[in-house]
Amino acid sequence: MPDLLIELFSEEIPARMQARAAEDLKKRVTDGLVEAGLTYAGAAALSTPRRLTLAVDGLLAESPTIREERKGPKVGAPDKAIEGFLRGAGLSREQLEERETPKGAVYFAMIEKPGRPAAAIIAEVLEDTIRNFPWPKSMRWGAGSLRWVRPLHSILCILSDEAGASVVDLDIDGIKSGNTTRGHRFMAPEEFAVTGFDDYAAKLKRAHVVLDARERAEAIWQEATNQAFANGLDVVEDNGLLAEVAGLVEWPVVLMGAIDEEFLELPPEVLQTSMKEHQKFFSVKNPKTGRIEKFITVANRETADNGATILAGNQKVLSARLADAKFFWENDLRTAKSEAGMSAWVENLGNVTFHNKLGTQAARIDRIAALAREIAPVVGADADLAEQAARVAKADLSSEMVYEFPELQGLMGRYYAEAAGLPQEVANACEAHYSPLGPGDDVPSEPVSVAVALADKLDTLTGFWAIDEKPTGSKDPFALRRAALGVIRLVLENDVRMPLDRFFDSQLLRAESAANGELPEENVNALLKEIAAHGVFGSAFEAVKDRIGGLPATAFLELERRVPDTSDDLLSFFHDRLKVFLRDQGIRHDVIDACIAMEGNDDLTLLVKRARALEDFLKTEDGENLLQGFKRANNILSQAEEKDGVEYSFGADRKFAEDATETALFDALEAGGAAISPAIEAEDFAAAMRGMAALRAPIDAFFEAVQVNADSEVVRRNRLNLLSQIRQVCGQVADLTKVEG
Repeated sequence: MPDLLIELFSEEIPARMQARAAEDLKKRVTDGLVEAGLTYAGAAALSTPRRLTLAVDGLLAESPTIREERKGPKVGAPDKAIEGFLRGAGLSREQLEERETPKGAVYFAMIEKPGRPAAAIIAEVLEDTIRNFPWPKSMRWGAGSLRWVRPLHSILCILSDEAGASVVDLDIDGIKSGNTTRGHRFMAPEEFAVTGFDDYAAKLKRAHVVLDARERAEAIWQEATNQAFANGLDVVEDNGLLAEVAGLVEWPVVLMGAIDEEFLELPPEVLQTSMKEHQKFFSVKNPKTGRIEKFITVANRETADNGATILAGNQKVLSARLADAKFFWENDLRTAKSEAGMSAWVENLGNVTFHNKLGTQAARIDRIAALAREIAPVVGADADLAEQAARVAKADLSSEMVYEFPELQGLMGRYYAEAAGLPQEVANACEAHYSPLGPGDDVPSEPVSVAVALADKLDTLTGFWAIDEKPTGSKDPFALRRAALGVIRLVLENDVRMPLDRFFDSQLLRAESAANGELPEENVNALLKEIAAHGVFGSAFEAVKDRIGGLPATAFLELERRVPDTSDDLLSFFHDRLKVFLRDQGIRHDVIDACIAMEGNDDLTLLVKRARALEDFLKTEDGENLLQGFKRANNILSQAEEKDGVEYSFGADRKFAEDATETALFDALEAGGAAISPAIEAEDFAAAMRGMAALRAPIDAFFEAVQVNADSEVVRRNRLNLLSQIRQVCGQVADLTKVEG
C-alpha cells in the first residue's frame, strides 16, 4: 500500500492562517480520496511559513471495482422512460435483465464501475482542492486564473512504496507537480528531490527547515527560558504570541536584548503590549521587582555575528516605539494629575457616539453611574464610591495610551485613577469593571467593582433591548450573550441577592428616554423613585402618571406597555443563558425550567440555589419515586378536571377517608406542608427536599391501596382534592410538571 506526500510551496503564508490551512488541506484531500473509494491508514498535516504539507499513510493502490444493481421501470413502460433509465445507467436495452416482482415484471440493470489507479484519483482531488481552497483572503498573480493566499511556486506530489517513488502528474496553470522542494530561503535555497515523507522531513531539517510548528514552538520556548534563566530572569508566558512567532520562522534563532533604562519605569503592561503588538517580542521580567527589563526576539536565520546585527536593529526600532509609549504615558499622567483630572477625559466622551440610538459615551456613563448607585447597597458597596467609580471607569478611553493600545483600556484607567489620587476602590473598579470577559476570566469581588461591572453590563443589555438590537441566531455583534453571562457569574460567584427585574425596569426606562426622548429627565427620575419604592413597573406608573407632564396619553400608555414587555423578554434571555451556564455544571434544563416557573425567578442566586437542591434530590431514590408519584397524581387530577370541568382544589376532608393509607397521606401532607412552607420561606431548600422525601412512602402506599376514581362520587371527589393537596404541597418547591421522567 503506497504512501502519499503532498507539499504546496509558496510565498510566506500569514501565521494566523497556517494551522487552519493545514487542517483544511488534510480534510479536503482525505475526504475526496475516501469519496472516490481510496481508504487510508492515517494522515497528518504540517505547515511552515512557506509550505503546507500532507502525508497520507497506507493508501489503497487503486479504488475497488463497484457493482451496483439498479431497479428500473416496469416491462412495457413507455419507451421514453426506458431510454431515460438506460442513459442514467450507461447501458443498452440488451444489457437489461427482466425479473418478476410482486408488482409485475421489472427491468434491472447491473452497473459495474471499474476501479481506478490511485494516481489518477489523487490528481483530480488535489487539483479540485487547490482551485477551491478556502483561504480567508487570496490573490491572483501573473496571467493565470489560480488564486492562492500568496503566489504558489511548486507542487510536490509523490506516491511511494517498496518499489520506489513516482510523481503524480498534475499541471495547474503551468505549475507542474514534481518530487522536488527547497529548503530555507537564505540558508539552503537549493532545490532537492525526495522519495517519501521520512526522506523529506530529514532533508528539510538539514536544509534548515523545522517542518512541525509544535516543534518550532517548543524549541523557541526552551531556548528563550534558558537564556532568561541564565540572567536570573523569567519570560512572560504568552501562548498566543508563541504560536504566532512559530508561524513566522522556519528555522528559529532566539535572541535576547536589553530595554533602554529610560523606558524601564513604564508600566510593565505597556512595555509588554508595545513589544508584542508592534515587534512580536516576548517580555522578560525580573522576578524580584516585577519590572520588564529585557526582551526575546526570534530571528529566521543564523548569522556570522550570532545575531548581533539583527539584535541591534531590533533594539533601535524598539526604542522608537517605546519613546512613543513614554510620550503617551507622560502626557496622560499630566492630565490625570491636573486640576480637572480624569473628568476632562469624561467630557471629551460627550463627542464620542456609543450608538446612534443610545447617545454618546458620556450619556451612557451617566446611566451607568445612576445604576451603580442603585446597585451599591445590594452588593454591599458604598453608593458614593460606586457612582464615582462608574463616572471615571471609562475615562481612559480618551487617553492617548488607550487610543494607541485599545487592549489596555481599564488597566490604564486604574493607573490614571491612582495617579489622580482617587480612592483605591475606585481605581480597582476602573480595571475590573470590564470583567468577566469570558468563561475563564476572573470575576471581580470588591463590592465597588462588582457594582460598576454589573451596572456596565446591565446598561449594555437593557440599551440594546430597548432599541430591539437583540442577538439573532449565531449573530451577536454587540456581545450581548457574553454580557449576560458576565452578569450571571458576577451575581452567582459573589452570592448577590439581586431582583433583576426591578433594575431592568429602571435602566430600560433610562434607555427608552435616551433612545426616544419621550420623557423629560425630571419625570424619568420621578418614575425611577417610584419603581424603587414599589418594585413593580406598572404600580410605579399608576403612582406618578397624574404628576408628570410632557407626555401624551397614548405615548404614556405605549411606554407603560413596552417597558415591562421588554423587561420580561430580557429576563427570558437571561434564563436561557443561565441554562447554558448551569448545564456545564451538570444541572438539567428541565430542572432549571421547574425552578424558573416559581416566584422570584429574577433572583438568580435564589433560582440556582433552588435548582441545585432539586437536582440533588431527584438523584436520590426518594426523589425519583416521589416524582413518579407526583406525576401520577397530577395526571389523574388534570384528566378529571378536564373531564368534569371543575377545579379540585377546595381541600379534602379526612372524614371521607375509607382506607388507612388515605388517613396516613392526610397526616403526611399536613406534616409535609408544615415542614416545607417555613423551609421555603427561610430559603432552606435542603430542608424542603427532606420534607418532600417524607411524602414518598405515603404517596406510594396510597396509590398501591386505593382507586382514586371510586364508585362513590363523594369519595372520588375527596380523593381528587387529596391529589390536589399533593400538587399544592410539592409545588411549593418547584413546578414538577416541567421535570422529565
